[in-house]
Amino acid sequence: MAPIMRMKEIAELTPEAREQRLIDLRVELARIRTMVNAGGAVENPTRIRQLRRTIAQILTVQSEQAIGLRKAPAAPEKKEEKSAKKAKPKKEAPKKEEPAKEETEEKAPE
Repeated sequence: MAPIMRMKEIAELTPEAREQRLIDLRVELARIRTMVNAGGAVENPTRIRQLRRTIAQILTVQSEQAIGLRKAPAAPEKKEEKSAKKAKPKKEAPKKEEPAKEETEEKAPE
């Protein structure tokens, strides 16, 4: 039983991995449907809905990439560029000005 994926995760997969994932999900859906049609009880009835939804999302990403609406997954080089950036220096909090100390000379009593 494969975990359900989010759209972002699906879009980041390579086309080969996405195709393999699609096959796995379709096989699992067919197995569950066969079990239901044979009169068996399904442990998790919502799993059918989750499988159908994930299959539809994979097909959507594939068709979007085919017609150019969605870009292919980015190369891992971009992640290296992000890590190479320097951290911005923290801004120092403005210092509070202390009131000017007046020099007062105490006169000695005469």
